[in-house]
Parts: sequence; structure tokens; C-alpha cells
Amino acid sequence: MVVLFLAMSLDGYIADRSGGVDWLSGQREQEEGIDTYAEFVKDVDTVIMGWNTYHQVVTELSPGEWVYSDLTSYVVTHRELPSTEQIIFTHEDPCALVKKLKQEPGKHIWICGGSKVIQQLMEEDLIDRYYISVIPTILGDGIRMFGTMEKEIKLQLVKTQTYNGITDLVYQHRL
Repeated sequence: MVVLFLAMSLDGYIADRSGGVDWLSGQREQEEGIDTYAEFVKDVDTVIMGWNTYHQVVTELSPGEWVYSDLTSYVVTHRELPSTEQIIFTHEDPCALVKKLKQEPGKHIWICGGSKVIQQLMEEDLIDRYYISVIPTILGDGIRMFGTMEKEIKLQLVKTQTYNGITDLVYQHRL
């Protein structure tokens, strides 16, 4: 199963104007939240992301260690970078990569970002489940989660939960 697991602002942005994500929090800083990530990642063994997402993780969010060390990570990029045991840099089209990985045994494939990778996978209808956390912030501008598409994708809501002003919405394809 291919799962998009991402947070967005109430007005549909995954990053602010400068690409920052320091707004990703609930309405009260001190309040204990639900650890949705820990529960989600139990069923995942592969993560796919674009270069910008990778760069943000290693330079801003977790510069000291690779936070996805328990997962096989694919970074879709045009840059020529040497892969490691944990991180595979690839020029492969994200759709072709996902199709190939779906044929291999394993757990779920997590699409971690960014918007260009998400858009390409949506165009080919390769995302099976959408797990979106809506953050109680209106950014007004930034990097949109969803761009324009040639077709619509009909979904059905399978789960919701709220905590600290955040609303998690889980959708899958409508039957």
C-alpha cells in the first residue's frame, strides 16, 4: 500500500513561503499530543521523498542523525549523489519507482513529500491512502500540497481524530 502521510495548514500548504515548517504544531505548545507518527510507521518499511524534503530533514529538522534509519529511504533527485545503506538517491521517475516497489515484498510505502513527487503520483493514481494532519494555522501562501490535476480522485473517509487543535483525516479510494 502506498500512503501519503503529511501535515498541511488549514489553507492547504505543506510549507510556508520560504519552505519552512516551524508552524507544524498544535494550538497549545505545552499540551501532550497523540503520537500518530509512531503508530503509522509501524506498518512502513520504505519512505520516498524529493530532494527538497530530504534537504530540509538533514539541514533543519534533524541535522545530527537520519531520522528514518529503520526504513529504506529513496530520495528522488537529479543530483549525482552516492547512495548509502540507508538512503538511496535515484533519478528514477517517482511513478516508475513506486510501481516497482509495490511488486516487491514488504510493508507500506510512505510518500513523505514533496509536492512535485506527490503531484506526479496523484496524476497516475498511485496513492492508495491519504493520511493528512490539518494544522490549526492559516499560512496564506507557501508550497501547496495539491496542485491542479487533469482528473478527479474520489475518496472515502475511513478515520478521523482530533487532538490539540489538529485534525487527522484518513482517506482511501472510494469503491
